[in-house]
Amino acid sequence: MNKLQNIFKDKKNVNIGYIVGGFPNIDYTRKFLLNLKKSPIDILEIGIPYSDPIADGKIISEASFKASQNNITPDTVFDLLISEKENIHTPLVFLIYYNLIFAYGIDHFIKKSVEAGITGLVIPDLPYEEAQELIEKLNKNNIAFIPLISVTSQNRIPKLVSQGSGFIYAIASLGVTGTKQVSPDRLTEFIHEIKKYTDLPVAIGFGIKNREDIIKLRNSADGLIVGTSIVRLTESYTPDEVVPKLEELFVV
Repeated sequence: MNKLQNIFKDKKNVNIGYIVGGFPNIDYTRKFLLNLKKSPIDILEIGIPYSDPIADGKIISEASFKASQNNITPDTVFDLLISEKENIHTPLVFLIYYNLIFAYGIDHFIKKSVEAGITGLVIPDLPYEEAQELIEKLNKNNIAFIPLISVTSQNRIPKLVSQGSGFIYAIASLGVTGTKQVSPDRLTEFIHEIKKYTDLPVAIGFGIKNREDIIKLRNSADGLIVGTSIVRLTESYTPDEVVPKLEELFVV
């Protein structure tokens, strides 16, 4: 069993955070990672900076652009994670665009991900129809492929969940990250529909902005994913100051 599923097995409401790797700088990311053990985050998604992040809203896109301008690459993030691997015990997931994986070399990318202790990948621009080769290689290396499923993709749910492992990423908004979420009732129905076709845990992301959102939705899904609000915090507070802010944001 992938360690992501163990987290969901051990805890009813899983807190999933997101940061942009290397934003505002690589030393900040290092300190953030080392502080995870003191934070309420159970799983951390790390976004790899990319020039055309189609799923990301304004705040995350700008953070990704700034990190790219500071020469943050997949290797920069890999080097950091490998150097601190023994000190990081929170499961780590990459949110990465497929063009980066392809340019890096699929086999080489997976090898480095294993070395860095990555437990799963979220790949927003990889269609179901083109994912099988990569998924087979991830499965052989015990790295979860975490499918994104939108409320507008209901007819494709059985196909999309059939490829998944670790958990299912349910998209709570009709747009990019940081945008307005759909109604709680519709989200609850959406989660129930997904669970008809899979035993994997389901986490909700996109549009989860504050503690009120988390309290409102925490019984609808197995986990809640917060990205834009955490990226804002990393821009405004030191790594030590962020921890109490995360405690204010998440429900422990």
